[in-house]
Amino acid sequence: MTSAKKLPLGASMKKYRNQYLMVAPFALVFILFTVLPVAAAIFLSFTSFNMTSMPDWIGLTNYITLIVEDDVFLTAIKNTMVFAILTGPLSYLMCFLFAWLINELPRIPRAIMTLVFYAPSISGNVYLVWKLIFSSDTYGYANAWLMKLGILQEPIYWLTTEAYIMPILIIVQIWMSLGVSFLSFIAGLQTVDRAMYEAGAVEGIKNRWQELWYITLPAMKPQLMFGAVMQITNSFSVSQISLDLVGFPSVNYAGHTIMTHLHDYGNLRYEMGYACTIAVFLFLLMLFCNILVQKVLRKIG
Repeated sequence: MTSAKKLPLGASMKKYRNQYLMVAPFALVFILFTVLPVAAAIFLSFTSFNMTSMPDWIGLTNYITLIVEDDVFLTAIKNTMVFAILTGPLSYLMCFLFAWLINELPRIPRAIMTLVFYAPSISGNVYLVWKLIFSSDTYGYANAWLMKLGILQEPIYWLTTEAYIMPILIIVQIWMSLGVSFLSFIAGLQTVDRAMYEAGAVEGIKNRWQELWYITLPAMKPQLMFGAVMQITNSFSVSQISLDLVGFPSVNYAGHTIMTHLHDYGNLRYEMGYACTIAVFLFLLMLFCNILVQKVLRKIG
């Protein structure tokens, strides 16, 4: 059987003009608000630009400064990697585990539990709750409980003590992690054909774990891929948690991440050329991790 001949772009657009017209609005928005900003950031990363004068081309100077001379950025990389390695996989597994368990419930309890677990990720006042829990005086719930149990004799300054900042940020991020990935897993589990489980039982699958590995996970590859991309993006782009809970800058930069470094140079100092360099570095780091995770997920099933 001969393979179908590939049409030239012009002929393809003429033949499938209705399909191209349907895709055109999304493609236009994607180009305007994603492709062009990324291209502009890459260009500006090779310039000195402070938004008050035209960009001045300086080549690789920003990248050399970022990697070799910027000690705060090296701290940000370390904090970001620790944060991503601990919260990324754990959040991903939690999203799938809770989605898998909730999917077994009847329809109404399933809807209620989905809302309960998803709510923290969209709550606007979530940081106020955690600030109250880790308040540094005796009115903070953590201090009050620990002092009541006799574990502490005096309050701990949770959000201004270097040793506690990163663990608290990790706890809050994990608590907020059941977001879009969680919903995509719920949707993916709902679309798995039940007949596949019956066929699997005939073929010798004997328990739920074998069903999960040989049927559920291979059938959910698109949702698993999407969830992985979202969790990687969330774990590497953390900044608001740090800014709202421990302030900026945090004590000895204990809560400083690549995104807060970008916030510093882009939103406070307006050194946009250097800020774009940080953004490009983060983009490449996230791209590398996404490619790596996708290769691992393709091996499932």
